[in-house]
Amino acid sequence: MDWKTIGSQIAAAVGEPLPPGRAWPIGGGQINSAFRYEAGERAWFVKLNRSERLPMFEAEAAGLQLLARPGGPRVPKVVTLGEVGGYAFLVLEYIPLKAVTGEAQALLGERLAVLHAVTAERYGWERNNTIGTTPQDNTPDSDWLRFYRERRLLPQLERAAARGYSQLLTWAKPVLEQLEAFFDGYRPQPSLLHGDLWSGNVAVSLDGEPVIFDPACYFGDRETDLAMTELFGGFTSNFYDAYQAAAPLHPGYPVRRDLYQLYHVLNHLNLFGASYLSRAERLLERLLARL
Repeated sequence: MDWKTIGSQIAAAVGEPLPPGRAWPIGGGQINSAFRYEAGERAWFVKLNRSERLPMFEAEAAGLQLLARPGGPRVPKVVTLGEVGGYAFLVLEYIPLKAVTGEAQALLGERLAVLHAVTAERYGWERNNTIGTTPQDNTPDSDWLRFYRERRLLPQLERAAARGYSQLLTWAKPVLEQLEAFFDGYRPQPSLLHGDLWSGNVAVSLDGEPVIFDPACYFGDRETDLAMTELFGGFTSNFYDAYQAAAPLHPGYPVRRDLYQLYHVLNHLNLFGASYLSRAERLLERLLARL
């Protein structure tokens, strides 16, 4: 890896010369390689992937900048990004992190409510992005049900069908056709969303500030972020109590939670395979039972 060139780009971005640096791998998830790059007494977080993934990093950088709101959760600052030697790279502020526990869970709930209070005129976003490596179409729409049907559920169901799980698309047709049944008396605001808010994308800085990263952001129903937090665990009652105190959820949220979790479970099925099939089937069974 050409770390000298990456170091030069970091130096240009921060506007000062840097001594020769070194990099070593750190945990970075299943999609990208991640490194700590250190030059002198300063450090940065660097993501690497194949060069064709540069648009994914460009969208991630734009998403992090969009999420950086006063009073909201902290997000890593974008330093620079580019391509070198067949690799795409994204350089972010390096924030030493620890797990989100105790008071930090409550603070995260409060800060997330602040983020969700940022709204737009339409659902979606000005640019497309990815959730994992799956393309996510954010073409704006004034109708949330249409957006969620055509930009979220249907593309994932069609991808699953192409991978051999066509029964899911068949079972889901009544749900897609009757989405309004889950929205009785409820019309969400287009809120600013993280978009992929599971516990692996949340931590806390050493001084106690909640930090969110790896976004798949757009403007949509804030309940979708809450539903994702409940999908894989890791969030405590302190988080939910603080969020509810700051921004109470509609009483129909438990009904829509399965609908919103279905998108993420389908995405995991498409990315990681059949181990998520039974969970997708159970969600569809519960949704069909409510029609």
